[in-house]
Amino acid sequence: MTQKRWILAAAVLGSGIVFLDSTVVNVALPRIGRELPRLFLGVLEGQSYVYNAYLLTLSALLILAGALSDFYGRKRMFLYGLVGFGLTSVLCGLAPNMELLVLFRILQGAAGALLVPGSLALLTANFSGEEQGRAFGVWAGASGATTILGPVIGGLLVDTISWRAAFLINIPLVLLAAWATWQHIPESRDDQATSHFDWLGAAVVALAVGGLAFGAIYGQQRAWRDPIGYIALAVGVVATVALPILMARSAHPLIPLSLFKSRNFAVTNLSTLLIYGALYVTFYYLVLFQQGTLGYTAAAAGLGGIPGTLFLIFFSARFGSLAAKYGPRWFMAAGPVLMALGVLWFSRVPSSSTPWQLAPGNPASYLPPVSWVIDFLPASIIFGLGIMAMVAPLTTALMTSIPVRNSGVGSAINNAISRVGPQLAGALIFVFLTATFYASLAGKLTGVDVSSESFRARVSPLNTPPDHSLVGIVRDASTSSFHLAMYVGAALLLVGAVVNAVGIRNSGARRQPEAEAAADQPRVEAAVTEQGG
Repeated sequence: MTQKRWILAAAVLGSGIVFLDSTVVNVALPRIGRELPRLFLGVLEGQSYVYNAYLLTLSALLILAGALSDFYGRKRMFLYGLVGFGLTSVLCGLAPNMELLVLFRILQGAAGALLVPGSLALLTANFSGEEQGRAFGVWAGASGATTILGPVIGGLLVDTISWRAAFLINIPLVLLAAWATWQHIPESRDDQATSHFDWLGAAVVALAVGGLAFGAIYGQQRAWRDPIGYIALAVGVVATVALPILMARSAHPLIPLSLFKSRNFAVTNLSTLLIYGALYVTFYYLVLFQQGTLGYTAAAAGLGGIPGTLFLIFFSARFGSLAAKYGPRWFMAAGPVLMALGVLWFSRVPSSSTPWQLAPGNPASYLPPVSWVIDFLPASIIFGLGIMAMVAPLTTALMTSIPVRNSGVGSAINNAISRVGPQLAGALIFVFLTATFYASLAGKLTGVDVSSESFRARVSPLNTPPDHSLVGIVRDASTSSFHLAMYVGAALLLVGAVVNAVGIRNSGARRQPEAEAAADQPRVEAAVTEQGG
């Protein structure tokens, strides 16, 4: 295997384990809640913290981690991230109680923050031209595949081994990535970095991203009845508003505001906010609807992402090359349109759709019902074609719109947006859907106070209530709420498509490995400035 293949392998493995742990643990949460002792956390509270603690620290520290990679060296920080992720994965897999598992997940998220922007920065610094586009395509395809396959892999590990295996599976992947990084990746960093790192800017960024993410998640969990969610959002908003002012006044800013002079960088981040918001809304409510309303098993619900995964694995590199050769604009416009058509197909699924109850060890259950083939498979195929056409060109547009020396912080900004934006979109749609759901029930259940705490503890959107007399009514209301969520997801995707079609420019500087570009940096920066228009 050539050196560049090892670089690509290390980058894919490093980011892949982070994306995998974002989803693979989801299906392990019920078993964790039943089997893991607790000191003071409740079952549901503990499960929520196990999932969200990882995402919060990962999101809050992404931009800091990207800046550290550019400043101190991308290889060095990537190795630190791999070692930290491996150690914390072991700790998570061996956790003796829920409280320590939450703590270890916080540390795991911090280590993971070094890997995602670091992986793209390594590719940007070591590949160029169509070869770089192909590398971005492989990275995007593998990252998307691990995200989609996470629930399937997690379900198999939990059902056949233990929930602890969902964490320990990271170890061989970390070891291989660390070896490839140590042996085959040359060090690279921002050649214009000074001796002053902007720690104040890092703190404000963490408050901005962390406040917004925590506020959205906590507020949604508490149905916006706890002021802590609003306070966290307020802190995030104030920090976000203060950030550009602070960056403009800093001599050595953590985030160079000149990055946003690039038209493609600004437009790509806006479309990321819209498209990934749509992805979150679609997949979050799709899984809830399939399992909570229709009665799908976790493994069967996870199989819906297989078509998209296969498209990403086999064709993403090709689309990355095409985007590098012809420009990413129309790929980034057509992809979200196809995704929206797939999401609109989901909006026609009736409440009477037969559930697929796949059970490991029962071969007869492996055959999906006709309703799945009609209601879900076409949508998954259409959606998969769209995400295949969009993901790699979006990554190419992002990374070719910024100087190589800022590749770490540039990719980190986009990753932070792709994580915080969906949480905010999810929180808003949650409020809207919940209000619609209970309003629908209020019109059908005369004499029942649907706003009472006791009723809402038993009956919630997209979940089957224990009271069998309410099953049919709640299922219909949940189906209507699911359809509404799909309409919102499709609308966000279509707006994202328009933003890309109007805003993205196909002209731009071709990237070079940083060692070659150092002497030619003024020309590269001039090309990027010209691209920004």
